[in-house]
Amino acid sequence: MKIIIRTDASVTIGSGHVVRCLTIAKKLQNNGHQVIFWMEPLKGNLIDFVVNEGFSNITFAEQADLYIIDHYQLNKQWEQSMRPYTKKIAVIDDLARAHDCDLLLDQNVIPQFETRYDGKVPVHCVKLLGPKYLIMRDEFIEEREQLRKRHDKIERLLVFMGGSDPTNETLKVLRALESFHFIHIDIVVGNSNPMKEQIQKICEKQNYHYHCQINYLARLMQLADFSIGAGGSTLWERCYVGLPSSSTIVADNQRETTIYADALGVTINLGWHEQVTINTYRKLLSNLQLKAMGRKGLELTENRNPNAWLHKLMELIK
Repeated sequence: MKIIIRTDASVTIGSGHVVRCLTIAKKLQNNGHQVIFWMEPLKGNLIDFVVNEGFSNITFAEQADLYIIDHYQLNKQWEQSMRPYTKKIAVIDDLARAHDCDLLLDQNVIPQFETRYDGKVPVHCVKLLGPKYLIMRDEFIEEREQLRKRHDKIERLLVFMGGSDPTNETLKVLRALESFHFIHIDIVVGNSNPMKEQIQKICEKQNYHYHCQINYLARLMQLADFSIGAGGSTLWERCYVGLPSSSTIVADNQRETTIYADALGVTINLGWHEQVTINTYRKLLSNLQLKAMGRKGLELTENRNPNAWLHKLMELIK
């Protein structure tokens, strides 16, 4: 079967959509399907990265058996315009918008997540909602199977504020870290981070471990005692491997999930990025209380069938 994935990455969009779509693409490819990406050459795009992972890219509509759409800027009307090109449409969303699709996947945990798409998708649409359908790369599934026992003493710190970090949270954290000492500090950025060279220079000066566009993030999360991160999909990845963390809200679509995750006790919500300062991170680092955060994250993401969405997606194109 021929499958086209419509998504994008950029300095403003970030890399999360493309990264989770790559997970889906590899699973489908391993099951014998032809998978093609449709991404625009935006500033900070990941087209070369996806091509290096073994997938071709187009910039126009083609006939396919299935379209998978993961894009906040594309709406129900755009999906309807794709109907002549495909037999089925699957949508990945986080925002409870209206869609014209045959399958809808929203992995987020918020109040009443089971009913948030009622009346917003066709009656026949298969709805895959909540943490049961987390899109997890194999590296995370493997790390979860060999979790280490965590302790309250924080010796190893991980900082990852998303692939593009549009609000420059990483630089704020680096300034805050000047007042503290940890045995080991990992700083992770994506290729689309416009400040990556400056961040690398600071890391070299401070003897921090700098990582750019890596495929071993799960391992770093497993080794860390605490992580400073953003909301979004990496929040659930941290929960999945039981890593206590803070979360800064860097985009509107992260508000509801980050606030609720804090209420569930699986992360520390630092708030909206414009209100989060260098001093905010200093206060966090000087008074870290892990409590049962890691255990709660593991419980929330418990699933005996990792990537349960794959079976449903395969059924759609039989």
